[in-house]
Amino acid sequence: MAVLGATWVLLAGCGSTPADTGQEPAGAAPSATTAPAWTLAAPIRIDGVRTTDGGRSLVVDAEVPDGARDCVRGLRGELDTVEHGTVYVNVTYETRSLDRASGCTDTQQVTATVQLREPLGSRKVMVNSMDVYTPVGAEHFPVLRQCGENGCDPTPPRCTSSSYRQAVNDTDIPEHTSWEERGCDDTWLVLDLSTRMGPACGDPGDGCPSSSVAQRWFYQAEPSGWQPAATNGDAGCTGIHKILPELPEHLCASLPQLARR
Repeated sequence: MAVLGATWVLLAGCGSTPADTGQEPAGAAPSATTAPAWTLAAPIRIDGVRTTDGGRSLVVDAEVPDGARDCVRGLRGELDTVEHGTVYVNVTYETRSLDRASGCTDTQQVTATVQLREPLGSRKVMVNSMDVYTPVGAEHFPVLRQCGENGCDPTPPRCTSSSYRQAVNDTDIPEHTSWEERGCDDTWLVLDLSTRMGPACGDPGDGCPSSSVAQRWFYQAEPSGWQPAATNGDAGCTGIHKILPELPEHLCASLPQLARR
């Protein structure tokens, strides 16, 4: 096989037809039949990570392009580094899908295997500097548990600023939303959330209009943190008790009318 490869290079150097590189020769007019170029890419989505070989290898399930032609080649899973209790791995491949003419408009499921230097143990796994997985608390081990936006071990619900931030992050609202606590106990949390609207023009004043949209959210404590339960902007308990009759009176009796600016 090595001799064949060397012969091909020799023939190519002697004026035979060049190998198909996906590019036109210099100075040549573009051709409609030119093959789309191959580009290095990362998976569209990581679907899961599991260990094998006694924890010495990782199998990464991923979604990649697919189509009528060859859309993926050179799928690779590689160990990058191990730092601070986390194993960093990269999954890459080459694809034609970035060329709209390639026909790579569908997707397919693939697996990439990453060899580790030693068993994973209790360390976390980060894939392509984005998705994080952990064996700790994994219900279907050796399938690892995927960590969320609040990390692998979210803070238990508490009446603290960091816990409120977690609640805001888990709420379907725009980024850069501020909050004001209106009531909290071991089971329930009430926050007024305010999102600034209008043009991006710096601090209010000096010709920069200031307006915001406010919402009042009620959260219930779950093992993973504060979970949104309802939203209602009425003063007192009447409005919210139609939605959450179990909300304690002391958390809604003194609620003011929701501010609107």
